[in-house]
Amino acid sequence: MNTNQNILRSIPSVNELIESPEILKLTGMYPRPLVVEAVREVLEDVRQLLLRSTAEPQQSPPYQGGIKGGVETSDLSQNTDISPQRLYPLIERVLRQKFCSIEHAINATGIILHTGLGRAPLAEEAAKQIQDAIKSFCTLEIEKYSGKRGLRYHSVEQLVCVLTGAESALVVNNNAAAVLLALDTLARGKEALVSRSQLVEIGGSFRMPDVMAKSGAIMGEVGTTNKTYLKDYENAITENTGLILKVHQSNFKIVGFTETVDLKDLVALGQTRNIPVMYDLGSGALIVLQKYGLPYEPTVQESIKAGVDVVTFSTDKLLGGPQGGIIAGKRRFVDAIKKNPLTRALRVGKLTIAALEATLRLYLEEGLALNKIPVLKMMLTPLDDVEERCQGVISKLSSETKASMNISIINGFSEMGGGSMPGEGIPTSLISLCSEKTNAEEIAARLRENIPPIFARIEQNRVLMDMRTVYDEEVEVIAKALEKVSFKD
Repeated sequence: MNTNQNILRSIPSVNELIESPEILKLTGMYPRPLVVEAVREVLEDVRQLLLRSTAEPQQSPPYQGGIKGGVETSDLSQNTDISPQRLYPLIERVLRQKFCSIEHAINATGIILHTGLGRAPLAEEAAKQIQDAIKSFCTLEIEKYSGKRGLRYHSVEQLVCVLTGAESALVVNNNAAAVLLALDTLARGKEALVSRSQLVEIGGSFRMPDVMAKSGAIMGEVGTTNKTYLKDYENAITENTGLILKVHQSNFKIVGFTETVDLKDLVALGQTRNIPVMYDLGSGALIVLQKYGLPYEPTVQESIKAGVDVVTFSTDKLLGGPQGGIIAGKRRFVDAIKKNPLTRALRVGKLTIAALEATLRLYLEEGLALNKIPVLKMMLTPLDDVEERCQGVISKLSSETKASMNISIINGFSEMGGGSMPGEGIPTSLISLCSEKTNAEEIAARLRENIPPIFARIEQNRVLMDMRTVYDEEVEVIAKALEKVSFKD
């Protein structure tokens, strides 16, 4: 009988493990049935690892773990005991994966609007207003002076109208919902004219043609992929045309031999032919970013000033608020949208309204918005300040860690992400690290296992940590994490 078969015989039973002092600790932290399931998964992976090794000791590649437990050869080997003490971390890992929940994370990717990491972090004022709204009752749908029933989006509507010049506004749960609702109201059963160059994929495989089809609107394509003229819209208008739709190419660029129609010209055409014009602006910028050295991005105010009938935009992108979508524009069109039965299905709750109110209120004073809203602050953080954060991390590291991780500061570019300002990089400073003892993927994985998890990016077998998207108070956390993951002798 070989060594592996002996080890197979020594594998403890599920009951033995559950009753061991080590695993009993886990039953105090997690529901017992889940701990039992995790124990079974890990034990099955151990068996499969040993059986595979016994069957093909020379030819087989290293077993990379079962589908469930994920025990690897780095976790157990032929000469490793299978005691409860040794299996405890493996079982705990399975449980952590099963109970993987939303938690604080450090974004060192340099992607400011990182969809996977929750897009726009909220301003302190927004977080406080959420807390005020959830810890007790709140004035969600009641007028405190009259005591009568009110509208949940009234306060947001007032702020949007003041900030943009719109006559009316409505907030729903995201911009895709805003587009769907507006199309369903204004163009159901009718043709909505849109340039072929604007039939975008919003993200997550949601495409504008699909959203239009779901809304009941009939898509009328005009122009070509790279060139669309005003005459293309004029020639396409029929008795069944109910809407002219313009879509901002917020997540990609078409460059070179191109032509697009200015929004003002579309508005003039719509007014002449008595057809409403809708603009899916997407990113939701409320500040002219060019003033601060950033690329041009059309603002909501520009759209309203151009005379558009309805504009839709996200609240969790360049606006820097919670997830949501706003429909703003002329009263008669927005009021019709409010009466659509779908409005209730797509409405937002008190937490979104509380956070959005607080965020929009900061925009009443532009300087306050730039200083308080994290997305705007990250975009405009001076390069010297970003480099200072890099230096702050490195200054806290031991000489052994610096040597083992080959740490240096390099120049690079941050990205807006979130389908905003495509192809426009923001100069930044990054911490570059690599080790001769392991690859970049392993280092990045160890950083993600930190508490809180740290997310970086990998380029040319180096882990790059962009300090533009890191808060000052997270500098020390990163330094401590690097001490733990370093491969010192």
